[in-house]
Amino acid sequence: MIPTFIGITALVFTILQMVPGGPFEQELLRFKMAAMASSEGGAGGGGSGSEMIEIPEEALKKLKEYYGLDKPAHMRYLIWLKKIVQLDLGKSYKYSEPVWDLIKERVHISAYFGIISFLLSYLICIPLGIFKAIKHGSKFDKVSSAIVFVGYSIPGFIFGAVLLVYFGGGSFWDVFPLGEFRSEDYEYFTFWGKVQDQLHHTVLPVMAYMVGAFASTTVLMKNSLLENLSQDYVRTAFAKGLSEKRVIFFHAVRNSLIPLATGIGGLLGIWLAGSYLIERVFNIDGIGMLSFNSISSRDYPVTLGFLVVATIIRLLGNLLSDICYAAVDPRIRFK
Repeated sequence: MIPTFIGITALVFTILQMVPGGPFEQELLRFKMAAMASSEGGAGGGGSGSEMIEIPEEALKKLKEYYGLDKPAHMRYLIWLKKIVQLDLGKSYKYSEPVWDLIKERVHISAYFGIISFLLSYLICIPLGIFKAIKHGSKFDKVSSAIVFVGYSIPGFIFGAVLLVYFGGGSFWDVFPLGEFRSEDYEYFTFWGKVQDQLHHTVLPVMAYMVGAFASTTVLMKNSLLENLSQDYVRTAFAKGLSEKRVIFFHAVRNSLIPLATGIGGLLGIWLAGSYLIERVFNIDGIGMLSFNSISSRDYPVTLGFLVVATIIRLLGNLLSDICYAAVDPRIRFK
């Protein structure tokens, strides 16, 4: 996990240093525009806009020190990495607040939608995949497969936009609000009013989160179970006189869960880190939305802070996948 973390962060850090229009360039542009406006105002509006504005060397030096550009790129990365080890993500250029504080204010929002989507996906898709495998070739299997593949072909953020058009506030079926995590007057509601309001704001984003994983998980469960039902150990279990329910649920299903176990950590990592496109569509102020805005405004400390959090979550998710893999498959043991 440690070499992977270093590799990911070093690559992104290097790319950010090469991207034009960074915070240093933006600050220089603001300085030049302010100096130009001042010179034109002092000249009674008769100054030339094409005049070269020279920035004092001392000011340039201080700007480079502030943005860390007075050192080579590899030194800047090592200094940044040392701060990360000390749990210091730096300070936002845009908000003038510690990055940790910005992330802590929003991480529970992304985690809320992520965990609910994750649990519902597995709780619904595994039984649905089992039932489709048992009823393979039936009318139910064909109709549900068509619906599942249509859902798989629609990106989550596009599906979210469609849901808002048809079911959001002001639409023909005005059933759900137009996004956000909670209502503005949420604090004044009663306990049950708060529960109802939170659920009201949860339904559409969770559906957008689930649409892609719902299809892939269902099909993976079905195909895995069909493959195991054709194995010799299943035919042997039937030959011994075991009931169909016992053979399927106590023998075949457990082995069919192995492919799902290998991806459980990765999916959990993606959802916990937040989807900036879905959060953008529903105007949810989670860490995905924070990352989107920081990239747009070239707020690199926030961008790198989000990268650190998302990378750690994904790496821990991969570790969780290995643990689940060993728990499901008795042939694998880590020693």
